[in-house]
Formats: sequence, structure tokens, C-alpha cells
Amino acid sequence: MGAEQVLKSALGDVGWQATRKLATIPSTAGVPDPQPLALPGRGQTVVVDVGPRHAPAVILLHSVACTGLLTWYPVLERLSVNHRVVVFDQRWHGQGIRSHEFSLTDCADDVVAVADALGIDRFLVGGYSMGGMVGQLTAHRAPDRVSGLVLCSTASNFRRGLRQRVALDVFGRTLHLLRDQARIGLVQGEPRRERLARLEDHRWALREFRSTSPWAIAVALDEIGRFDSTPWLHTLDLPAAVVVTSRDGFIAAAHQRTLARRIAGAATYEIPAGHTACVFAADLFVPAVMAACTSVQAAARSSVA
Repeated sequence: MGAEQVLKSALGDVGWQATRKLATIPSTAGVPDPQPLALPGRGQTVVVDVGPRHAPAVILLHSVACTGLLTWYPVLERLSVNHRVVVFDQRWHGQGIRSHEFSLTDCADDVVAVADALGIDRFLVGGYSMGGMVGQLTAHRAPDRVSGLVLCSTASNFRRGLRQRVALDVFGRTLHLLRDQARIGLVQGEPRRERLARLEDHRWALREFRSTSPWAIAVALDEIGRFDSTPWLHTLDLPAAVVVTSRDGFIAAAHQRTLARRIAGAATYEIPAGHTACVFAADLFVPAVMAACTSVQAAARSSVA
């Protein structure tokens, strides 16, 4: 299989086409700047905290090799209308905590530490890819704090070996694609103002993508390869929804569907997109996330009542 075929397989048809069209990346206009947040005894990260303070809180956890904003910026505006939305960089990623070791367990405990620092008691967790694994661990380790789960493009375990090597190749080539488009940024017949705006969108994404080192990505992928929630996933007693990226070549759709079946009562929302759907297929991803959050929030309210 050639490099182009590997990349197309991992991203899915929608994601692959999107990487070749500068116009498909959502606008970054109005994306808030993250602010430093100290977590006592753990380190410092950066956080975006938007939406009504009295609204139900949602903490969004990003994919491996990304930052909080790069994964979630397309959904922020809509989700923050009726939710308090918190996005932060997880350790070893972007401007997240720098530590001697990296573990998903520490990442899960960081979620609770962020909530504590912001004065948030109960919260829904939304997790994408690696963030979905961290979200599962957070619900398992702190069941009194997590009111619901929205798990996107993720699984209960991850096969090591070949998929890790493919993933590193995919992320490396995605970086090159973003870099080349940010450098060239030409769309035939597009007015100069729109072309410059789209150029800046890609340059912003490139800066976010490059803020995590290849070494950190490799270590995180090795840790993801060890993750397995199957022994305890069925014990989670909370509302949940799973957003399945059905053309995903990185985490197979079948594994995503199995994850949903292992959580009692979990709703499933499928979109025909690949593993980069959060940005490159945002027109499909954002409505699915909104529907998933709404269903989980409604179920959480019913359980309290």
C-alpha cells in the first residue's frame, strides 16, 4: 500500500478530500485565546472556558498529536450557547503539563484537577480519540464527578504495532499537507480577502499541530496501545453517547460500535467520515456532537430527578 493509500485509509474519504481543499477547513475567526491555568501539585496547562457559568459544564478532551482547540474549535460556538465549555491541553501536548512520565491515568486525574481549579463540581466529559480513552478513565476513577460521557472516534482498546506505525505516518503526512497548504494557499478564482482568511486558518492549524513534538506523539501512542477498558467499562453507570466515524481507518468503526455496546444504554451517532472528522468534516461532526451532548444531558437530568 502506497503512502497516499495509507493516508486515505486512515482519514477516510471525507477527510482525505478535505486535506486537498483549503476551503473545507472551518474558519478560525473568533477562536478564543487559551489562558494559563495552574494545577497545584501537577503543573500548568492552558484552558479555554466559555459559555454561561450557571449552565451544565462540559470538559472536552482532545486527540493525540493535537491541542484542545485544534480538535474542538469548530464546536465551541454552538456548544457554548447552553453549556459551560472547558477545553484544555492535555499533558505532553501543546501547552499542556510537562512531566517526566506520560500516562493516561495521569491525564484522567488532570481532568478532575482542571475542574477543581475552575470550581466545577459535576461535569460531562467529551473525548475525541485519545481524549475518549481519557474520558473513560475519568468516569471510572471519579464517578461522583462525571455526569455523562460523549465519546467520539474512540474505542475501549487499541491494537499496538502496525496501527501505531500507520498513525505516526498519517500525522507526519498531515503535518506536511497543512504546511504546504499554509505556504501556498491558492484557490482558483477566490477573492483575495477570502483567500487570505483561509490561509490564516491553515497557518493557525499548523501552529497548533506543530506544538506537540513527534517524540511526545510516539510516547502517547505507546501508552494508548496499552489502554484497555474492557474489564470495567460495563460497570460505568452514567448516560453516554458514542459518535462513530464510519470511514475511520485509524480506529475501526466496528471497534467504536463495540465501545457503545459495552456501555449500558449508550446512544450511537454515526457520520460518514474519517479520523480527522472533528475539523475536516466539521459540517457532519458538529451536529452529531450537539445531538450526543443533548441526549446525554437530558438523560443526566432525568436520572437526578
